[in-house]
Amino acid sequence: MENQRDIAKPELLHKLEGCTDEVNGAVLIPGENAVISISNDRSVRIWLLRDSGQFWPSICHYMSAAATSMSYTHDSRKLFVGLESGVVEEFTVARDYNRMDSVREYHAHQARVTETIYTSKNSWVLSSGRDKYFHFHCANTGKRLGGYLCNAWCTSIAYDDEAQYVFIGDYSGAITVCHLEATGVKFINTLKGHSGSVRTLAWDGRRNWLYSGSFDCSVFVWDIGGRRGTVYELHGHRSKVTSLAYSAEHARLLSVGEDSRLVCWDMVKKRLETPEWAECDNCQLCNRPFFWNLKSMYDQKQMGLRQHHCRRCGKAVCDYCSAKRTTLTDRGHEYPVRACEDCFINVTEAEKKPMANFFDTRHIVKHMDFDASRKMLATVGQDHVIKLWDMSEVLVGQQMEGP
Repeated sequence: MENQRDIAKPELLHKLEGCTDEVNGAVLIPGENAVISISNDRSVRIWLLRDSGQFWPSICHYMSAAATSMSYTHDSRKLFVGLESGVVEEFTVARDYNRMDSVREYHAHQARVTETIYTSKNSWVLSSGRDKYFHFHCANTGKRLGGYLCNAWCTSIAYDDEAQYVFIGDYSGAITVCHLEATGVKFINTLKGHSGSVRTLAWDGRRNWLYSGSFDCSVFVWDIGGRRGTVYELHGHRSKVTSLAYSAEHARLLSVGEDSRLVCWDMVKKRLETPEWAECDNCQLCNRPFFWNLKSMYDQKQMGLRQHHCRRCGKAVCDYCSAKRTTLTDRGHEYPVRACEDCFINVTEAEKKPMANFFDTRHIVKHMDFDASRKMLATVGQDHVIKLWDMSEVLVGQQMEGP
């Protein structure tokens, strides 16, 4: 990765190449020089670092359909693989990583499995699919314990292991919150805010914050523990956000997207909620009418104008009164955005001080995995390549330079 500024940069350690089809996911095995990958060519591969300094597959197991999601728990060596056919298959990985034994199949969905999570605390297997269903099964008995039907394709899930809440992101942009019990699923609430599909979710168990990345190029921070509906927005990507990872030790959020950018967000610093956008028939600064206000257009004898909104105060303004642009990093805008004349004059330097660092991954990232113990990051690109990065210097760096 390159960055012209004098800040810590991620160090590229290895590139895993050789997959013949699109790679759908990769997991770093904690404490080992090993990676598990799944692909559209139906393969599940376990890569080991050889004496030559290169990663080569120790296992290449072919599934009955394309492998689309997985969850690995190192303590129990349980591997769960979700398939295009809707099946979730459980494996046990040998200690020498030369064998993986099939344990059980869960016929969970009628379409592609989009996310799989195993919770060792309760021995539950959570899964979501394009059949709009969320299901969870008991790994001990194989029985289905409950499910929930969403309004659109389920695209991602996050799980609060302490309180047993599950968060289900879907294709419509909504996030469904449910409480899991041994007797079934209890609906709690629906979180709405994204204008595009929710692609990825991450959970911060220390502060009880939920992070959601969307096809609308934004990341939302939901303060679930505060119970006040507080939402912070992070705007740093120019294209779809595809994956999130959170480092609780350093309070850093990592986000990647189809713009090839890796963004490291400082989540320690105080952030402000995005203001509600005002609704008005006239510009709230110059009082000129917007194009749907026919009466004012006739009275003032002028053409109607298009409505815009100031990202700092939320006022409804015309283009003439909001021609200036400025960064508003405390509100999550790392790139210059629209501000009205009044706000542009009053913006302080503290409001413009960067709260994130940006890096180029040199491939379009569709998935990533973070190993907190070694501070390593794996990125999976649309180029069928898996890259391993050393993030230790980036996570401890205090200097933020913005895009």
